This record gives sequence, C-alpha cells and structure tokens, in this order.
Amino acid sequence: MEDLFRERKEKLSLFKALLPKAKETVKINQIPEGLYTKCPDCQKDLLSQHVKANYYVCPECGHHMKITAWERIEMVVDPDSFREINNKLKTKNALGFPNYNQKLYHLEKATGLNDAVVTGIGKIEGRKAVIAVMDSRFMMASMGSVVGEKITRAVELATGKSLPLIFFCASGGARMQEGIIALMQMAKTSGAIARHHAAGLLYISYLTHPTTGGVTASFASLGDITLAEPRALIGFTGPRVIEQTIKQKLPEGFQLAEFQEEHGFVDQIVHRKDMRSTLALLLKLHSKEGTLV
Repeated sequence: MEDLFRERKEKLSLFKALLPKAKETVKINQIPEGLYTKCPDCQKDLLSQHVKANYYVCPECGHHMKITAWERIEMVVDPDSFREINNKLKTKNALGFPNYNQKLYHLEKATGLNDAVVTGIGKIEGRKAVIAVMDSRFMMASMGSVVGEKITRAVELATGKSLPLIFFCASGGARMQEGIIALMQMAKTSGAIARHHAAGLLYISYLTHPTTGGVTASFASLGDITLAEPRALIGFTGPRVIEQTIKQKLPEGFQLAEFQEEHGFVDQIVHRKDMRSTLALLLKLHSKEGTLV
C-alpha cells in the first residue's frame, strides 16, 4: 500500500513539473503567424509591422532585407502612377531543359509574376521615367530570354519617348536553363542601353543584393549614375568561387557595395529610406528645368 501511494506521488510531481512547459507550448502556438520577422543578419526577432514601416530594413543592425518588385515600386513611385508593360511575355523551354517547365509553373503560382522582372512607366514626384525592377523570388532573378526582352523593350520605349531609365537590379546572373539564349541577352540589353545613351538620355542603375553574373556584366553596370543599397553583394563571380580559384584570401568586405564605392564602381550608397528622395532629386537635376538647389 505504501508503494502504491509513493508511485502516485511521483506521478503527480512529474505532472506538476511538466505543466509550465505545456502552458508555454500553448502560448507559443497562439502567436499569430507572420507577427514576427527574424532578421537574416543579426537574427533578432522583430515585429513585422515595425519592419515594414522601416522599409524592410532591420532597425537593430540596418540589414536591408530582400523585397518584392511590387513592394519596391510602391515605395518609389507616386501612388497610382505606375503602368506595367509587356506583362504577358512568358518563357519557352527552347532547349528542352529537364523540369524547367514545371519550375516556371510553380514560380508563377508562388510569385504572381510571369518572370523575374517587372517593367513599366511611372512617376517619381511628378517626373515620368521608365522603371524596371528585378525580383529575386523568381529563380534568383536570373536573366533568360524574357528578362532580356523585357529590359530591351523598356529601354527602347524610353529612347522612343525621350524618358529617363531607372533599373533596380538584383540577379544571380544568366539563366543556366536557357544556355546561349540567356547569354545573348547581355549583348541585346547592352546594345539598347548604348542607343539610349547616344540619344543623350539619363540611365540610373540601382544595385541591390545580390547583383552578380551576366546582369552585372551587362546592363546593370552601364548606368550614367550607379547607386547601391548598403552591403549589397555586387560582382561577376561570388567571393567564395574567386578564393577557391586563386587560392588566396580576399580583403574584408570584398565585392560589397561599400568596397565597390571605394574603388569607383558605385557612385553612391543610398539607404532604402532615402531611395525615393534621391531618385527624385536626380530626375530633377537632369530634367530640362532642373536647377541645383
């Protein structure tokens, strides 16, 4: 009998010990999904509404989080002034690359985009410009036939209408699933930019994290003015690949925006909260009625 009471007492003690943990689990499960956002850099848990109000920049460490093309357009362009163009273009699997069609289908459903760039005409503080914004959610914003064609058509539209260009670049490079067709887009987009430049028109290239590969080696590097977000990775090949190739340790911060600004590849680093005002000022200074203020 004494053993029976001792066993019940031990079970009761165990239950009481587990009770706080059970309550804690219930509390965790009751936190609404999406209430908090974890900073990829400092790993702090932040209220999502505070992150959004701060332009998706971590208030603790200043890390500029990745944002969608439409979120960036909303931050930059005057309300209800953006008109999207060429949004019906869709990629064909010309090389018959395995599983490419399925990947494109799932990405279209997940992102609501037909490919990795959104192009259109919009106004920034009343001044019209042709704008292209790359979206890294779609195959790391790699440049295939559709991205190259949309960029080229946007440039040609700007040239025909004598409008400035503003491109927000972010890419992993040329799209491997399209092989030589993807690589051809480098020459095509660069040629269109050259004609826009020859017409005496302004092109602002705004580099975001990461901008690499064939995009860096073509239209992203051809801006009359090149801006970049803080600590954006900008280069042709990533630092890890370079280190493995040359068997040497690279300098601290190699290929980050600050390194590129110091070496003359970037004209100015612009915090996201200053993005709209900086672009508006540049458009004003390069307009016919623009004056230094």
